[in-house]
Amino acid sequence: MLELTMATVSGTDAGATAGMLMADAPSEPGAVLRVGRDKAVCRLVAPEDWLFVSRAHLEFVCGPDGTWQLTWLRGSQPDPSSEVRLVLGEYAQPLVYGGTVPLPRGGSGEVVIQDRTGPRSVNVGFYHEV
Repeated sequence: MLELTMATVSGTDAGATAGMLMADAPSEPGAVLRVGRDKAVCRLVAPEDWLFVSRAHLEFVCGPDGTWQLTWLRGSQPDPSSEVRLVLGEYAQPLVYGGTVPLPRGGSGEVVIQDRTGPRSVNVGFYHEV
């Protein structure tokens, strides 16, 4: 099972957890969880006017062996208006626009979508329960 929690943070709200959203999916091949602004395709939805987040921004997919991978989906623009990084403990790894990384089996961490133009972010925590 992959469990996600999402908080939107703006300016002075850093550290706030009000309005936290949650989603989960079983670790079965082909299971998918998406994060973005489009309620029709995403389980976790950022505010509609936060245009630094694509309609479908992040995709978590379970592979055939029960492990999960994270993809920063390419949007309609050639250059993104956000930065995405994967945080595992004290280690932070920037994601490449359109890139995919494996998530640690049985691990936890956070994915941060940071607005390049202001102090706003979407923080997605994950926990892979085995």
